Amino acid sequence: MDFARAGIITDAMRAVAEAEHRDPEFIRAGVAAGRIAIPANVRHLAAGLKPAGVGEGLSTKVNVNLGISGDIADAAVEWEKVATAERLGADAIMDLSNSGKTRFFRQELVQKTPLMVGTVPMYDAIGYMEKPLVKLTKDDLLATVRAHAEDGVDFLTIHCGINRSVIKTFKETGRLMNIVSRGGSLLFGWMEVTGNENPFYEYYDEVLEICHEYDVTISLGDSCRPGCLFDSNDAAETAEMIELGKLTKRAWDAGVQVMIEGPGHMAINEIAANVALQKRLCHGAPYYVLGPLVTDIGVGYDHITAAIGGAISASAGADFLCYVTPAEHLCLPDADDVREGLIATKIAAHAADIAKGVPHARDVDDRMGDARRRLDWNEMWKYALDADTARARYEASPASTEGTCTMCGKMCAVRTVNKVFEGTTIDLGTE
Repeated sequence: MDFARAGIITDAMRAVAEAEHRDPEFIRAGVAAGRIAIPANVRHLAAGLKPAGVGEGLSTKVNVNLGISGDIADAAVEWEKVATAERLGADAIMDLSNSGKTRFFRQELVQKTPLMVGTVPMYDAIGYMEKPLVKLTKDDLLATVRAHAEDGVDFLTIHCGINRSVIKTFKETGRLMNIVSRGGSLLFGWMEVTGNENPFYEYYDEVLEICHEYDVTISLGDSCRPGCLFDSNDAAETAEMIELGKLTKRAWDAGVQVMIEGPGHMAINEIAANVALQKRLCHGAPYYVLGPLVTDIGVGYDHITAAIGGAISASAGADFLCYVTPAEHLCLPDADDVREGLIATKIAAHAADIAKGVPHARDVDDRMGDARRRLDWNEMWKYALDADTARARYEASPASTEGTCTMCGKMCAVRTVNKVFEGTTIDLGTE
C-alpha cells in the first residue's frame, strides 16, 4: 500500500495486472485506495508466492479451508487437501489448525504452496502459548499474531470488531444461534470471564504494526456473522460491521491492506443489500464471504446452498468466496469433500464473474460451446473445471454411436444438426 500511494508499480502489482487483463495503473490505483488487496507477506513472496489480487474489478477469488482438529490430526490428509486445492485452481488456502503445535505445518505450507495463505491466530493461541483460554494475556495474543506473520502468512483473520459495545448490542437484542464464529466465541468467552475489552480491539495499533512490518493483509473477522437465516442482517451483525468500517480506515492510515469478512447464512433476497451495506460502511474494502448459505436445511449438501449464495453475493460485488464443503456442520472434511466444495465454489465465482463483466471471464465458456458443437470431447476436458471427474463419468458409460453420449445416442441434437449442415444422411434407426 505504501508503494501504491507513492505511485510505484511493484512486481506483484504487474503480476496481478497481467493475470487480470488489467492495466498496471488500474491495480496500483485500486491498492492505493484500498479497493484492491494483494495479500503477499514479504517472506512468502521470497519463498515463491504467486501474487493474486482481491477486490473491485478483479476476478472473484476462492479460498479452501483445511487444517487439523483435536479429533483428527493427520497431516498426510491435510497435504492431500493442499494438493487438491492447487490442482483444481484454488486461489488461497487457510490453515485453520486448532490443536497442538501447528507451527511446523504452517511454515511448511508457506514454503511449499504458491497460493495465498491465511490463518486465524486466535485458533492457535491456546496451543502456541500452552495456556487455557482465560489465562491468555494481550501479550500472548500479540505474540501469536507476530509468530504467524513471521512464518509468512499472507492474510490474518483477526476478530477486532467484537468489542464491549457490540457485545452489549448482542445481549440486548438476542439471537437464535448466538455467536457461531469460532474465533469470535473464544474472544467473547475471554471477555466475559476477564471483564476486559477485546485485546485485538484495544491494542489494534500494535496489531497493525506487526501487519505492516511483514506486509500482511488484515482480514477483519465477523464474530457476529449469522449462523442461521433468522439472525441475518440483525443488530449484532450490523453493529460489528460499523466497527469494522472504522477499523478499516485506521488500518489504511497505517499502510495495512484490509479485507472484510462476511456471512454466514442469509436468505437470497437479503444478499445484495448486505453486500451494498458492507461496501458503504467499510469504504469499498474487499468483501470476503462464507457462502452465504441460503437455507439452513441443506445439511450434507451445504456446498450447494453456499454456491447459490456465493454466486449471488459475488455478482452483487463480493470479491472473495470461502468455500463450503458437504461436510459443513457435520465433520472435518476429507479430500473428496474439499474437491466437491472447491468446484462448487469455483462455479459460483465464475458465474458471478460473467455476470459482473470481469474481462475475458466468458472466453472459456465460448470455447467450450464451440467444442461441444464439434463434439470434440478431448477439447471439452481442457475447459472443464474438473476434467478428471467429467472424463471419468463419460468414459464409464460408453455410447454405441461414436461421438455421442448415452443420454441421446443417435438422437443427439448436436450430431443431427451437424449432419444436416454437412449434407450427410441422417440414420435414426431403432437398432
